[in-house]
Amino acid sequence: MQKRILVVDDDSMNLMRTKMILSKTYDVVLVRSGIEALNTLKREKMDLVLLDIEMPKMNGITTFERLKEFDSDTPVIFLTASGLEDDVVSAIKLGAVNYLKKPYEPQELLKRVAQEFGETVEE
Repeated sequence: MQKRILVVDDDSMNLMRTKMILSKTYDVVLVRSGIEALNTLKREKMDLVLLDIEMPKMNGITTFERLKEFDSDTPVIFLTASGLEDDVVSAIKLGAVNYLKKPYEPQELLKRVAQEFGETVEE
C-alpha cells in the first residue's frame, strides 16, 4: 500500500508542483491551510506531513503545535521559503524530522521523503 502524504501550503502552485513530484510514488493529499490540515488529520491517517511555515490565519508552527496535541506520531517535514533560522530552529525543537527550503529541487524533496520512510532514491 502506498504511503500517504499530506501537503499543507496556501500557495496552489506549490501544492500542484509538490503533488506532481510525489504522486508517482505516494498517495498525496493537498490542503491549503493549517485548519484544513488539522481537520484532515483528525479524520484520516497520514504517514507524513509536509507543512509550509508561512501561511495566513494559522502558520505552520502553530499548526504543528496543535497537531501534536492529538497526534504525536506522524512525522512532519517543514517547507519554508523564509529560510529564517528562527523558524527552522523552532520547527526542529518542536520535533519536526526535517525541513526543506523553497524552492527546492524535485530530487531533494524525493530524497528527504524517502529518508523518512527508510527508502532509497535513485540519483
